[in-house]
Amino acid sequence: MSGERASVPGKRRVVITGVGAVTPMGLDVETFWKGCLSGCSGVAPITGFDVRLYPTRIAAQIREWDPSPFMDRRDARRMDRFVQFAVAASRMAVEDAHLVIDDANRDRVGVFIGSGIGGLATIEEQHQVLLQQGVSRISPFLIPGIICDMGAGMTSIVLGARGPNSCITTACATGTNNIGEAYEVIRRGDADVMIAGGAEACITPLGMAGFCAARTMTTRNADPERASRPFDRDRDGFVMGEGAGALVLESLESAQERGARIYAEVVGYGASGDAYHITAPAERGEGAARAMRAALCAAALAPEQVSYINAHGTSTELNDKNETCAIKSVLGDHAYRVAISSTKSMIGHLIGAAGAVEAIVCALAIRDQIVPPTINLENPDPECDLDYVPNEARRMEVEVAMSNSFGFGGHNATIILKRFVA
Repeated sequence: MSGERASVPGKRRVVITGVGAVTPMGLDVETFWKGCLSGCSGVAPITGFDVRLYPTRIAAQIREWDPSPFMDRRDARRMDRFVQFAVAASRMAVEDAHLVIDDANRDRVGVFIGSGIGGLATIEEQHQVLLQQGVSRISPFLIPGIICDMGAGMTSIVLGARGPNSCITTACATGTNNIGEAYEVIRRGDADVMIAGGAEACITPLGMAGFCAARTMTTRNADPERASRPFDRDRDGFVMGEGAGALVLESLESAQERGARIYAEVVGYGASGDAYHITAPAERGEGAARAMRAALCAAALAPEQVSYINAHGTSTELNDKNETCAIKSVLGDHAYRVAISSTKSMIGHLIGAAGAVEAIVCALAIRDQIVPPTINLENPDPECDLDYVPNEARRMEVEVAMSNSFGFGGHNATIILKRFVA
């Protein structure tokens, strides 16, 4: 890889060569993956602040978090929790890819990592400082701590990556949009390697209060591990989660040149807007369907070629029904044959990080030829009548995996991964 823009006569192939994740199920990818395949749950009562007056008192938290293996302690104290997660996941992904970033290639290595909400914990903490101690005591790191782009910014600083650097914020579609746009950057030749994904840490007093007020979260407080139940008749809302996911995307030429291991090939990306409502999805998942069709078109794949879908699957009434409609609309009769699952049943909804972690799930499903289950699916909703891989992982041939993400504001994003063939 050189510092000059590649001369690319056509669109380049893009592959995944590294993955990293910080999740409520584990602080590394393989622990997370093992938990998913076992059908474990990372949901538990909230600790860290008083939730006795909250309608929802459970979440999928990352416990015993120590950023020191990934960054200097002094630097960590200046970062919001979501930024720490972003840096940690990215370093893990780069190490997993055995990628050396140095003067020979750093101008061709970029970072696209987003956050749906940003540094909410820092906002709350510094607001209390303002009220109790006054203007002069506000931290100079307040603004760098809260802005959504700082996950990408700090990752590039820590790793020395000087290529394209950006942060796309599209609520719950953030992770998928960042991966999709990073894919396009490589395809058109503006970079050889992109570190892409999302990070979130909004299990805070204000964050939980806001989502409670929106009446989007479950109130199944007495039974945390069974609270997130996508596609189940008795679902009553999503479970908040936190964490980060990062993937190393790389041009095929770059990966082959350095003999990198390849998890899967990224072959399609589609995005759309509902133009409908600030929180509710478009009726019958019309906007989601357009994103899925666009991704299939970009990948030059027929609907019948999709093996597995990692659904957005939030465990809310409207999302699960509308996503089911969208899948039927796009895949036709094949919708009843494709395996579909929601990892949010186990780790909750990671908001801006969700799509990134779920893309990793798709890459691992292709690598290991097994798909994770949707746990807590005990009484299927009659309007959700597809194969959601209930309660147990399934060994199967996974040639093509699709990952869906849909966000407040009507943002829809879909990426498609394929088993790599040279």
